[in-house]
Amino acid sequence: LSRFLPAYPDITVEVVVDYGLANVVTDRFDAGVRLGPQVAKDMIAVRLGPDIPMAIVGAPKYLRRHGTPTKPEHLIEHRCINLRLPTSETLFPWPLSKGGRDTKVSVDGPLIVNTIELIRDAALAGVGLAYLPLDQGEKMIKAGQLHHVLAEWTPPLSGYHLYYPNRRHASPAFRLLVDALRFRTAGK
Repeated sequence: LSRFLPAYPDITVEVVVDYGLANVVTDRFDAGVRLGPQVAKDMIAVRLGPDIPMAIVGAPKYLRRHGTPTKPEHLIEHRCINLRLPTSETLFPWPLSKGGRDTKVSVDGPLIVNTIELIRDAALAGVGLAYLPLDQGEKMIKAGQLHHVLAEWTPPLSGYHLYYPNRRHASPAFRLLVDALRFRTAGK
């Protein structure tokens, strides 16, 4: 948007941030942004960014007290920080994969939150293990405040996509935005 908006000063873009999975059609949005697998098959999707490297992390004091998991099965013995998904009201299962073996682990723990920042802060405080985007913990890993565990088991999540229904009568402004995003992502 930082390049698009100055190029089209007569266009106004409204962005609404909601961690729930809004229905862009019934909620009357032109488009939405979701991780790749969350985009419904009947929508048109334009990739906005690369896949997202993930990490399972724990504070050194937590790992000294509870040990370091070396297999996904060990996670059920650990105190893990859960993410509540707002739309489904369910807890996010941790997707793990290695050598063609894919699994989703439903973890338990003393804390359930709904933002990555709270998950990271709880992991730093030694509350438990956390599953989060690597970039959210990378500085703390390098500083030794967090340790990356089960690294070989944490595949990246499919990146963010702009998605929208197939409309014959999309506004010219919306078509310009989609074309600009397609051009930007094709050039990278």
